[in-house]
Amino acid sequence: MAPDELKELKIQLQEQLDKGFIRPSSSPWGCPALFVEKKDRGGKRLVPLNAITVKNKYPIPHIDIPFDQLAGAKVFSKIDLRSGYYR
Repeated sequence: MAPDELKELKIQLQEQLDKGFIRPSSSPWGCPALFVEKKDRGGKRLVPLNAITVKNKYPIPHIDIPFDQLAGAKVFSKIDLRSGYYR
């Protein structure tokens, strides 16, 4: 990884740690990271997870089932639209 990419990676990881999106790990497993150019600053960190993701082996429920299960419930959500999207 280039020095400027490593610097940007450290900045982005610290921001995500501060926001509670990630936490330190002592796992022996890791995942490579790469950057894609962004217009506003350095780059967007990408982690290629498709190759190691365990595929779901069950059908998606009909849309009515989750709504029936939520009937009468109060739902609260919090969304960070600026930095809440990770791919």
